[in-house]
Amino acid sequence: MPGVEDALRWLSQAEHDLDDALFVVTGGRHGLACFLSQQAALKAVKALLLASGAEAVRGHSVAELCKDAATLDTTFEPMIKLGANLDKYYIPTRYPDSLPGGIPAEAFDAWDAEKAVMTAKTIISHVQTLIPASTVTGDD
Repeated sequence: MPGVEDALRWLSQAEHDLDDALFVVTGGRHGLACFLSQQAALKAVKALLLASGAEAVRGHSVAELCKDAATLDTTFEPMIKLGANLDKYYIPTRYPDSLPGGIPAEAFDAWDAEKAVMTAKTIISHVQTLIPASTVTGDD
């Protein structure tokens, strides 16, 4: 099943992105950790939507994708606000002209990174509980 295979690929990459975020936190790359956390959560929610039968999932907003997921499972509704918090890191962590002064590498601190990583972990963990075990294991 291509949808299931795609979902598992997206979820696996989400988990790797979260690991990368944790790794760069140790090196003090807080802005990058925030961005990677946003990307990890985004990919996990895309995995859920694909596992639920969506043929194509487009978008760069975790919150918007969480809204779509909440239509499939109401337990996903609290994730919408968490996704909105992560979306704040999508552009300002990467582009020098997205901030009123300085550069992204100097604008984010350990508190931002830790908050972003924990938020992404929460979303990814919830996705993992919602993707059916038979999808993950390949059982029928």
